[in-house]
Formats: sequence, C-alpha cells, structure tokens
Amino acid sequence: MDKIDRSIVYLLQKDGKITIKEIAERLNLTTTPIFERVKKLEREGYIKSYKAILDRKKIGLQLMVFCNVTLNLHQTDYLKKFEKDIQQFPEVVECYHVAGMFDYLIKIYAEDMERYQDFLSNKLASLENISKVQSSFVMTEVKDSTYLPIP
Repeated sequence: MDKIDRSIVYLLQKDGKITIKEIAERLNLTTTPIFERVKKLEREGYIKSYKAILDRKKIGLQLMVFCNVTLNLHQTDYLKKFEKDIQQFPEVVECYHVAGMFDYLIKIYAEDMERYQDFLSNKLASLENISKVQSSFVMTEVKDSTYLPIP
C-alpha cells in the first residue's frame, strides 16, 4: 500500500458510504484511478467488506458481557470443536483464542441479565469440555471503534 492507498482506506474507514467521486475530490485525483485502486484493495483483501454499524442499545441489546472460558482438554480437536460450536450462538459477536489464564475470550450481547443467564445456562453450558466460565459485565463503554490505525 502506498500513500494514496492509505488515504483511500482512511477515508473509507471514516465513512463507508463515501463515493469514488468524493474520494477523488479529496485526494485531487480523477475517479478512474481511485475506482481501480479501491477494486485492487478489495481484491487483495485489504478491504474485507462494507457494513452498517448498528446502535446495539436502540435494538434492545442493553447488556455487554466479556466471558473468559477455560477448557478441560486442549488438544487440537477439542479446540476446533469449541471454535465451531461457539459460532452457532448469535449472542456471541466475537471470540478469541488467547494465551494466559484462560483459553477463550468471548464478547456477548444480550437484552438483559435474564437473557444472559439463559444464554449461559442453556447454550454455553451445553458445550462439552468447558471447565470454567468467568463473566465480566460492561458498565461503561469508554471507547468503541472499528477504525484501524494505518501504519
């Protein structure tokens, strides 16, 4: 990625609906090279997708929870099974295999504590090989960003 590509990606991260024409105007270029560069960035995987970011509270998801999960067994098959199984739950919006005191960090949205308890008791607890689950409830979102710093 050169300087122009970085500028394009910067503008698209700030506003995914910005037009090719608007990008070209801001970078003092014509639309054709901007269009070609955007298509190349998409083709090469720098730009993965374009999405609408919803306000979770407005759609009724009042509770955000970070859940630390520890597994009993750590052989590859058990890890892969957990990773496959966790994806079936729409409440889980992010899942990371991490190093440290636990094996996975998952981010969960729920309507309220009752719905989270239902998720925990009837969904997460139904998965095999879970040894320990520790939940942390978000009190305040200090920073919530999808923007990536571009080196």
